[in-house]
Amino acid sequence: MAHGVHPNFMDKHDEYHRPEMQKGLVIKHNANQRYATSGVTSFLFQEIGKIHNLPTQEFVVRNDMGCGSTIGPILASGAGIRTVDCGIAQLSMHSVREICGKEDIDIAHKYFKAFYQTFSSIDRKLIVDS
Repeated sequence: MAHGVHPNFMDKHDEYHRPEMQKGLVIKHNANQRYATSGVTSFLFQEIGKIHNLPTQEFVVRNDMGCGSTIGPILASGAGIRTVDCGIAQLSMHSVREICGKEDIDIAHKYFKAFYQTFSSIDRKLIVDS
């Protein structure tokens, strides 16, 4: 899940990184590694979306705002696998009335299915400088 932009608090999000409901999966980035996404994993995930014509959004927390975290960095470091932190934009995260868009659930299903069908072929072509 990703914190979607709330219409009453739009100023809490950076102008160019405002995840919206019904607009596709959100890839979450953080320079302090509070999310597990790297440049490589973000690229791979976005390429899958492009191939399958699935919408993707990117989120970067404002640098003057605090940031939560996910279990992604812990799992990635423990398992040693490349990881992308992504999710559906939602409002009221951690509340008893969390809200997300129903279209995003369908997009997420299609995206994850496409990931398993396409990842290996894209990964084989990717060359990353060491």
